[in-house]
Amino acid sequence: QPVPDPFPTLSRFSPQEQRSLVAQLEAGESELERLRSVERDKLAQQDRSSQLEKEVAALREKIHHLDDMLKSQQRKVRQMIEQLQNSKSVIQAKDAAIQELKERVSYLEAENLEMHDRIEHLIEKQVSRGGLSSRARSKSEYVSR
Repeated sequence: QPVPDPFPTLSRFSPQEQRSLVAQLEAGESELERLRSVERDKLAQQDRSSQLEKEVAALREKIHHLDDMLKSQQRKVRQMIEQLQNSKSVIQAKDAAIQELKERVSYLEAENLEMHDRIEHLIEKQVSRGGLSSRARSKSEYVSR
């Protein structure tokens, strides 16, 4: 029994027409495969584009976070500089007060020494005149009175 022709309508065409139709079919299938490939590439590009958009958004968020951290650190540094300047001013004022007190102490020590010398001179004068009792008093006795 003969095998039935799967394309019975083709048998009515000449071999040249059949080759032409087969070539058109193959060209159509090739074009269809090319278009499907282009569509797959397009979908892959869309996926890649979507992925890149997500990465860009994440990077923008990180940059924003780092920018906030940097601004915070800059504020802290400015505050620390201000505190240091304030502390420096306080220290300078205290140094000036200390210097003034040192000068005052030096002045008072000089005055005290001068007073001791005067007292000693007066004691020597009175002893030489015989105005004191037989016992001479020490400087500390005169200073403590």
